[in-house]
Amino acid sequence: MFGWLLISGVSQPDYPLADGAWFALCVSLCLLGTVIMIAADAQKYFTLRERRALITDGMYRYVRHPNYLGEMIVYGSFALMVSHWLPVVRAGLGLARRIHAQHGAEGGSLSRYPEWAAYRAKSWWLLPGIL
Repeated sequence: MFGWLLISGVSQPDYPLADGAWFALCVSLCLLGTVIMIAADAQKYFTLRERRALITDGMYRYVRHPNYLGEMIVYGSFALMVSHWLPVVRAGLGLARRIHAQHGAEGGSLSRYPEWAAYRAKSWWLLPGIL
């Protein structure tokens, strides 16, 4: 969808910076989001391979779902590049779906750990200080 909006000419972006600077910002955000997703998935994979426990350190110290944070940064970078309302709606719907799915998971599988309540009290769902 994002690429089609740019290539088809439907989106006529008027960037607040020079095109090259705006492209560099969008690509940097996309790379940052990708690195966050990969690092969070790798930490989860290797930690759970060694021990079955609630992960409360590293990428998970402040954010309970760093892989979703990375995904939202990637989608946000696409929306900034396209400068159209449709990617913003798509990213918002994706976030709403994740919140709904995780609400059930946090109430079920994660709450079985004794340290869950303390971890939940000191960590943020997605964005430190905001959400």
